[in-house]
Amino acid sequence: MIPFNQLKPLHDLLADEINAALLRAADSGWYILGPEVEAFEREFAAYHGVSHAVGVANGTDAIELALRAGGVGAGDEVITVAHTALATVAAIEATGAVPILADIDADIFTLCPDAARAAITPRTVAIVAVHLYGGTADLDALVELAQAHDLLLIEDCAQAHGALYKGRPVGTIGRLGAFSFYPTKNMGAYGDGGAVITDDDALADRLRKLRNYGQSSRYRHHSRGTNSRLDELQAAILRVKLAHLDGLNGRRRAIAALYDANLTGVRKPSARADCQHVYHLYVIRAAQRDQLMKDLQERGIGTLIHYPVPVHLQESHRDLGLGEGSLPQTERAAREILSLPLYIGLSDDDALRVCEVIGQLRGSF
Repeated sequence: MIPFNQLKPLHDLLADEINAALLRAADSGWYILGPEVEAFEREFAAYHGVSHAVGVANGTDAIELALRAGGVGAGDEVITVAHTALATVAAIEATGAVPILADIDADIFTLCPDAARAAITPRTVAIVAVHLYGGTADLDALVELAQAHDLLLIEDCAQAHGALYKGRPVGTIGRLGAFSFYPTKNMGAYGDGGAVITDDDALADRLRKLRNYGQSSRYRHHSRGTNSRLDELQAAILRVKLAHLDGLNGRRRAIAALYDANLTGVRKPSARADCQHVYHLYVIRAAQRDQLMKDLQERGIGTLIHYPVPVHLQESHRDLGLGEGSLPQTERAAREILSLPLYIGLSDDDALRVCEVIGQLRGSF
């Protein structure tokens, strides 16, 4: 059996460092917004070459608080995609804003700049660009669009830790970058966690207040905020993983290169030539995707679909008014995509076995 994902091999690889970090945090006697969070924020900001990183409770909160720090609120419109985890849209809605869902680029699965441009109205205030599967959105075009219409550009980097856009880390090109540290991410915690990065001092100050009930000093609240704090234990784990992130991403790229060189009969993922993909997921396309998924499962190979039902076709979001056929590239992708096994601990032999089985199945799906 080749599972779709396993987390324990990565833990085993880093167990001594992680256990020492957890013990250090536990022995400190300080478990919320203490020295581990402060150190992680400094190190995460330095890794990205920005002035500020603000740890929060999860990736959804990271997007919501980034929007709120940027002044987004009730009645505003925020453009994003339907081909994403629902969390992206839920974060927009949590601010009181209205998500405006635009279609994706057919090759790289991210927000199509032309579709985003067509979605702008007088109520549009922001764009959330999702860097999906470890690749990057077309940031040059989206930055130009945001500047032309005075829009806040936020990068959703939940699946792209360490990815580069023309040599620059994702999250540093828009006004703010939002990250999730959900356990399956390239840099995952052992529970929930998130962060927002920015070079803007005022935005960082607002974020720090927003995550802690709007508090500017102990029991002094100058704005309405929430409870969204990265805890010390998760920060200690993330400090260990951050030190290994580039090496771990290198292994992901090596597995992806094996797939690229040996897969036949399916459409392999496109990566921008001027960007560094980190392969959070390796997503192929096949016209008979469901049959391929079934055939692989029968042969002991696990796969998943990210994401089988776009947000605009979810029962929960029918009220957005976008019926079937409204986002054709998004809907076509949802019918064809399939994520292959890719995780730290997957051997070259297992990756090649996946390729071999798909090659043997060619013509049956």
